[in-house]
Amino acid sequence: MSPLLKSIQSDQELPAKADVVVIGGGIIGASAAFFLAERGLSVALVEKGYIGGEQSSRNWGWCRRQNRDERELPLSGIAMQAWDQFAAKIEEDVGFRQCGLFYATDNPQQLAEWEQWLDLARQFNVNTKMLTAREAHDRIPAQGRRWLGGVHSVDDGKGEPAIAAPTIANGARKFGATIHQECAARGLDIVNGAVAGIITEKGIIKSQSVLNAGGAWTSLFCRQYGVRFPQASVRQTAIRTRPTTNLGEAIYTPECSLTRRLDGSYTLAVSGRATLDITPQGLRYARWFMPMFLKRLKSVQIGVGKSMFHGPEAFASWTKDTPSPFEQIRVLDPRPSRRTIAAILKGVTEQFPALAGIEIADSWGAYVDCTPDAVPVISASDHVKGLYLAAGGSGHGFGIGPGIGRLAADLVANDRPCVDPTPFRLSRFFDGSRVEVGGL
Repeated sequence: MSPLLKSIQSDQELPAKADVVVIGGGIIGASAAFFLAERGLSVALVEKGYIGGEQSSRNWGWCRRQNRDERELPLSGIAMQAWDQFAAKIEEDVGFRQCGLFYATDNPQQLAEWEQWLDLARQFNVNTKMLTAREAHDRIPAQGRRWLGGVHSVDDGKGEPAIAAPTIANGARKFGATIHQECAARGLDIVNGAVAGIITEKGIIKSQSVLNAGGAWTSLFCRQYGVRFPQASVRQTAIRTRPTTNLGEAIYTPECSLTRRLDGSYTLAVSGRATLDITPQGLRYARWFMPMFLKRLKSVQIGVGKSMFHGPEAFASWTKDTPSPFEQIRVLDPRPSRRTIAAILKGVTEQFPALAGIEIADSWGAYVDCTPDAVPVISASDHVKGLYLAAGGSGHGFGIGPGIGRLAADLVANDRPCVDPTPFRLSRFFDGSRVEVGGL
């Protein structure tokens, strides 16, 4: 089933024109709409389902700089600033809390990787510290485990996935943006190779700039125009408890992660456990993803499911005046894996006996859209003038989402980029650059 999600109203009237149309109401699209509207541009945010309905409400909610790939670290700083400032700008709580994150491990290789990452942390002024075995045990006392050490990322925090994207979208509305839910974008109106508007199921919006922040659906939309975006989605599972004993705000161990929600419940998950469905799109881009598959094959299972024939990675064709695949599946809501739920509960209750017998309020599946190097694409299209992409969070896009949205807004508005956009260009997959798989 779908997780809890704050519901917001749609604007009744579809605007005849807008400076920018943003496709997709996840954390990236909502943030981009906010930053574009904040600088005075007219913005229409169109969403085939509901704001925040897919991966943006189905994640852990961690907002971190810790363990980021070097390419993402400057952008993660922008994101953390945005998280910290949203409440004051919007005058509404987006759920962000700077609580610090705690990690513990008994895996020597993992501990060595964390220690090695400290060199990057110093270069980018990330406030993090290694924990000794005793300190890790004091922070995360787990039954039957002898931690070798851990990490405390002091300035990191957590957001509230159930309310973040809808609240930020409402913030964009305060600056003049319009929001249109159950309004799928079917395609672009293109004149002389440039965007002239966007065709939705409810009508046409004239615009010379379109930002595609469609999450797992981004590549499918772009395919209509010969724009190649190597994208693969993996299925993950998470559960939410009812309010229970307070063990800490945000905890990672090799067998489970626990994130305390504002109501006293926990989101529980296992890092890296996922299923990769074989799909036509997946086969098309398999060679791009081979380095990632080889690096992470042990933590990803291969499966065949409905996504072979339906959804963002299936074969599909449609016309602008007939229902599109985006209307056929308003919200990607895959069934949670019973095996993963069992593994989560086992990992949690064996380590933390205080949670034995916890009541499960919700469980859900999610599709996490990934790029071949696990670094997002934030880029103009080389094929269609006026079309921009912002997608590929690769399992850590929620926390950095406001940074992605901010950089995308800078590019669309032709303003000075908040960080160097070069690492996020779409062309890196086709210009002979070496694919270097980033960290999670």
